[in-house]
Amino acid sequence: MKARPRVLLAGGTGLIGRELTALLLADKPRPSLHLLVRKLPKDADTRASWQPVDFAALPALPAADEAYCCLGTTIRQAGSQVAFRAVDFDAVLAFARAARAAGVTRFAVVSALGASARSAGFYNRVKGEMEAAIGALGFASVVIARPSLLAGDRLALGQPERSGERLALMLTGPFGALIPKSVRPIQALTVARGMLLALRQARPGVRIVTSGELQTLGSVEA
Repeated sequence: MKARPRVLLAGGTGLIGRELTALLLADKPRPSLHLLVRKLPKDADTRASWQPVDFAALPALPAADEAYCCLGTTIRQAGSQVAFRAVDFDAVLAFARAARAAGVTRFAVVSALGASARSAGFYNRVKGEMEAAIGALGFASVVIARPSLLAGDRLALGQPERSGERLALMLTGPFGALIPKSVRPIQALTVARGMLLALRQARPGVRIVTSGELQTLGSVEA
């Protein structure tokens, strides 16, 4: 019988995190899934274990084999560059360190198209610095997902609408098939499927999964 994997997930209430949670809970055998959230959602699936936490002061986490991080915000939503970095760098790295201490050997994280520690733009520079920090923690296998513009209903999740996303999706929607996969808007479910499949392939070292590759990997159920 296939062993039941032990999985940690941070950011399970966002666009990608919701899809990833559903995929994991539909898997066979269903993993022992432990979700870390800032606030317990009203519709929390009872098949998983939910733990409200302060990501600035994480407790010890239960032993696990793999972990997924879908934490993220925007500078506008966070209110300042300092507040943005506290989520997209500090909280992500804190979770990764706690997961490593819990025995996790395979780690996947959502980054962004254009992430680079040498970027002139603050957003992409923070994402790139986060990627480098995660890669230095000693996981046997790391998957860094760099999706393009995310498509999904944020309002249905109680999240503020991102005007930039909405405008870009309106402009690109009719021509989606003509846009290269590498920059085409991507569904949150496609990103979640791509991350899941890439991490299960367990390639050693750090693997950057571009938006185009996520489109391909996520086109078929993981």
